[in-house]
Amino acid sequence: MSDEDDVEGEDLEGADLEGEDLEGADLEGEDLSYANLEGANLIDANLYGANLIDANLSGANLIDAKLIDANLRRANLSGADLRDADLTGADLSGANLCRANLIDANLSGANLIDADLIVANLSDANLSYANLSDATLRGAKLSGADLTGADLSDADLTGAKMPPGWRYEP
Repeated sequence: MSDEDDVEGEDLEGADLEGEDLEGADLEGEDLSYANLEGANLIDANLYGANLIDANLSGANLIDAKLIDANLRRANLSGADLRDADLTGADLSGANLCRANLIDANLSGANLIDADLIVANLSDANLSYANLSDATLRGAKLSGADLTGADLSDADLTGAKMPPGWRYEP
């Protein structure tokens, strides 16, 4: 599919959109659960409130994507580029974000319970009031991240690069 209009308004649950160019697509509120979006170009896409439960977004390009209040439970976002993406209030519980690039992403109020963020780059990300309890952040880069009010209870921060002077007080 070369045109974003080809997918808007269609039933996309379980769709195979691997490698598709969906730059700027308006997929607000769409059901993309179980969809294969591996390596897809979703730069500046509007996925506000979209259902992406168990979707495969590994290696997807989501720079500047709007994922506000999106449901990404158990989604595979390993190696995805989410620079400057807006994930305010998104549900990423149990999601795989290994090696994901989340530089300058807005994850304020996001649910990241039990998420896998091994070696993820969260530099300068807004994680204020995000729930990262039981998340795995081994080797993650969090320098410059805003962790105001973030819940990191029982999170694995082994080898994580934390903001200067940061200390967690549950």
